Amino acid sequence: MAVNEQLLLAVLDEIRPNLQADGGDMEYHGVDDDGVVSLELTGHCAGCPMSQLTLSMGIERILKEHVPGVTRVVAVNDMNGGMTDLYDEYAPF
Repeated sequence: MAVNEQLLLAVLDEIRPNLQADGGDMEYHGVDDDGVVSLELTGHCAGCPMSQLTLSMGIERILKEHVPGVTRVVAVNDMNGGMTDLYDEYAPF
């Protein structure tokens, strides 16, 4: 089932103030044909130890309830790639 992207974006806009209240936010990166939504947590949410819980028990749960066709929410984390590259560049071995 195809996901209604307008509805998805509207629901994300409803969720966003809750993240912003704690100094965080999210960036929408897309949804694939299987209903997997890609989001990047930013601000204080980026790197927060509770970010996976925020995605699965918060954002994913709400999206599944309100947007037909959403099956999962995954994190897009640009920081990990950059940190790996940095480590590879300065690794002593």
